[in-house]
Amino acid sequence: MTDLARFELFLVIFAVILFLALLARCMRLPPSVAFIGGGLALAMVPGVPVFTIDPDLVLVVFLPPLLMAGAYFTVWPSFRANLSGILQLAVGAVLFCTLVVGVAVHWLVPSLPWAVCFALGAILAPPDAVAAKSVLERVHLPERLSTLIEGESLLNDASSLVVYRVAIAAFLTGSFSILHAVMSFAVLSAGGVALGLAMGWAMLTVLRRVSDSMVVICLTLLGPWVAYVVGERVGVSGVMATVTMGLLFGWYQHDVFSAATRLRGEAFWSTITFLLEAMIFVIIGLALRAILHGGESLFASTGQLALCVAFVVITAILARFAWVYGAVVLSGTTRRLAGRPTAPRAWAEATVTGWCGMRGVVSLAVALSTPEDMPGRSFVLLCTFALILTTVVGQGTTLGLVIRALKLSAGGAGGRALLSEDEARLCVATAQRRAIEARATAPDGRVVHPRLLEQYRHRETAEQRYLRERDTVQQDHNDHFETVLAIIAAGRSEILSLHRGGRIHDEVLRALEYQLDLQELTALAERA
Repeated sequence: MTDLARFELFLVIFAVILFLALLARCMRLPPSVAFIGGGLALAMVPGVPVFTIDPDLVLVVFLPPLLMAGAYFTVWPSFRANLSGILQLAVGAVLFCTLVVGVAVHWLVPSLPWAVCFALGAILAPPDAVAAKSVLERVHLPERLSTLIEGESLLNDASSLVVYRVAIAAFLTGSFSILHAVMSFAVLSAGGVALGLAMGWAMLTVLRRVSDSMVVICLTLLGPWVAYVVGERVGVSGVMATVTMGLLFGWYQHDVFSAATRLRGEAFWSTITFLLEAMIFVIIGLALRAILHGGESLFASTGQLALCVAFVVITAILARFAWVYGAVVLSGTTRRLAGRPTAPRAWAEATVTGWCGMRGVVSLAVALSTPEDMPGRSFVLLCTFALILTTVVGQGTTLGLVIRALKLSAGGAGGRALLSEDEARLCVATAQRRAIEARATAPDGRVVHPRLLEQYRHRETAEQRYLRERDTVQQDHNDHFETVLAIIAAGRSEILSLHRGGRIHDEVLRALEYQLDLQELTALAERA
């Protein structure tokens, strides 16, 4: 395929992505399901070439910015409070699934070396950050449960990649050492965290001194790629380096980034994340033809191959449920022995955690990167694709139903008394009123900012009234913001009329329209 043909294929994929996004919204499907289905359909169109892509390129191009985005928007206090549970899933569940799948595959296909069986287990073990995010953003989970699932998806790639590397090294060398595997995991993980902290601090130091919003946003995009590539080059976990940098950026964003940078950056990152996530799932669909073209000599018939693939897929799914249910049993037993009450919704939360086992691009990319001469490589690829398709389509589309059936709804974080948005808004208004009162009076007793003082006192009073009477003033509240939006629309209509009449310059139009856009965004946010 020529470079021009690749670009034309990219344009086709881009157009398909936009169509599928609209289709998913109309049909109320998780976007990931529509994108994979679209990729499958596109791959089967006559004349479309077999789609192949360098798996290392997939990981380098797509994974770092998506991990960065996920880590950046992670709620750090909740992440830290639930770190033990996150590690149980990100490390414990991955190792357990690797072991179970490896043993099951070797029992099913005794001719496959143990190292290949465990490599397949490591490939199938980790739920994917992109797949999880694309589904979780459409449902409402309790904060603790959401933090566990999203935190696991950020960290489990590192543990699965380490296990995979150890298994492949054992296949290539014919030897395996538990001590070497544990040391490799510790060095890769700790080294990745240290590198992410060092590079994150260095970038934050630079960003504090840069005032240009566009440059700052581009640096935040460059950062995850640099952290990932440098991490892989120096022999530590690029995934851990990227996630650590993202967590650091997310924690310090309020101190480092200006208001303009945050507003523009959120729009920029939302667009980039949408495009990368969509392209990943379309690529997964497109990859099917290349996978099906591979021959397989391990099985006597296609039917036998299909049954074996189905067995491996079911085993990988059930292994995750076994781990999370086992954790509930162990936790409940420990609590009873200690005389403490058991968690009231533990089984329901464990069911949802097990159901959130969608696999994605990391599993596919690692499977594609397996050595060409590895026994059973086509079987590994088929199992990987089948598991991705089954979990994203099967579990992804039914997750909302499972949550509703179990009556799990969004709530507070682990019993903490959290302020509502209205209560927090009153706290902000009070702090602003105190700030203007401290500055409104000159040394001679003269009020120097009477309008500001009146404005912020009125705002605090209005917030107090709304908090006290919000059930009865809701209609007045809605009418107020509908009127504000109508006023903004009238202003926008007037500046467009002035511009089209040749009475103002383009620069004046853009400046005034930008101000009206900010007013509209503020009104929409306050109305919500």
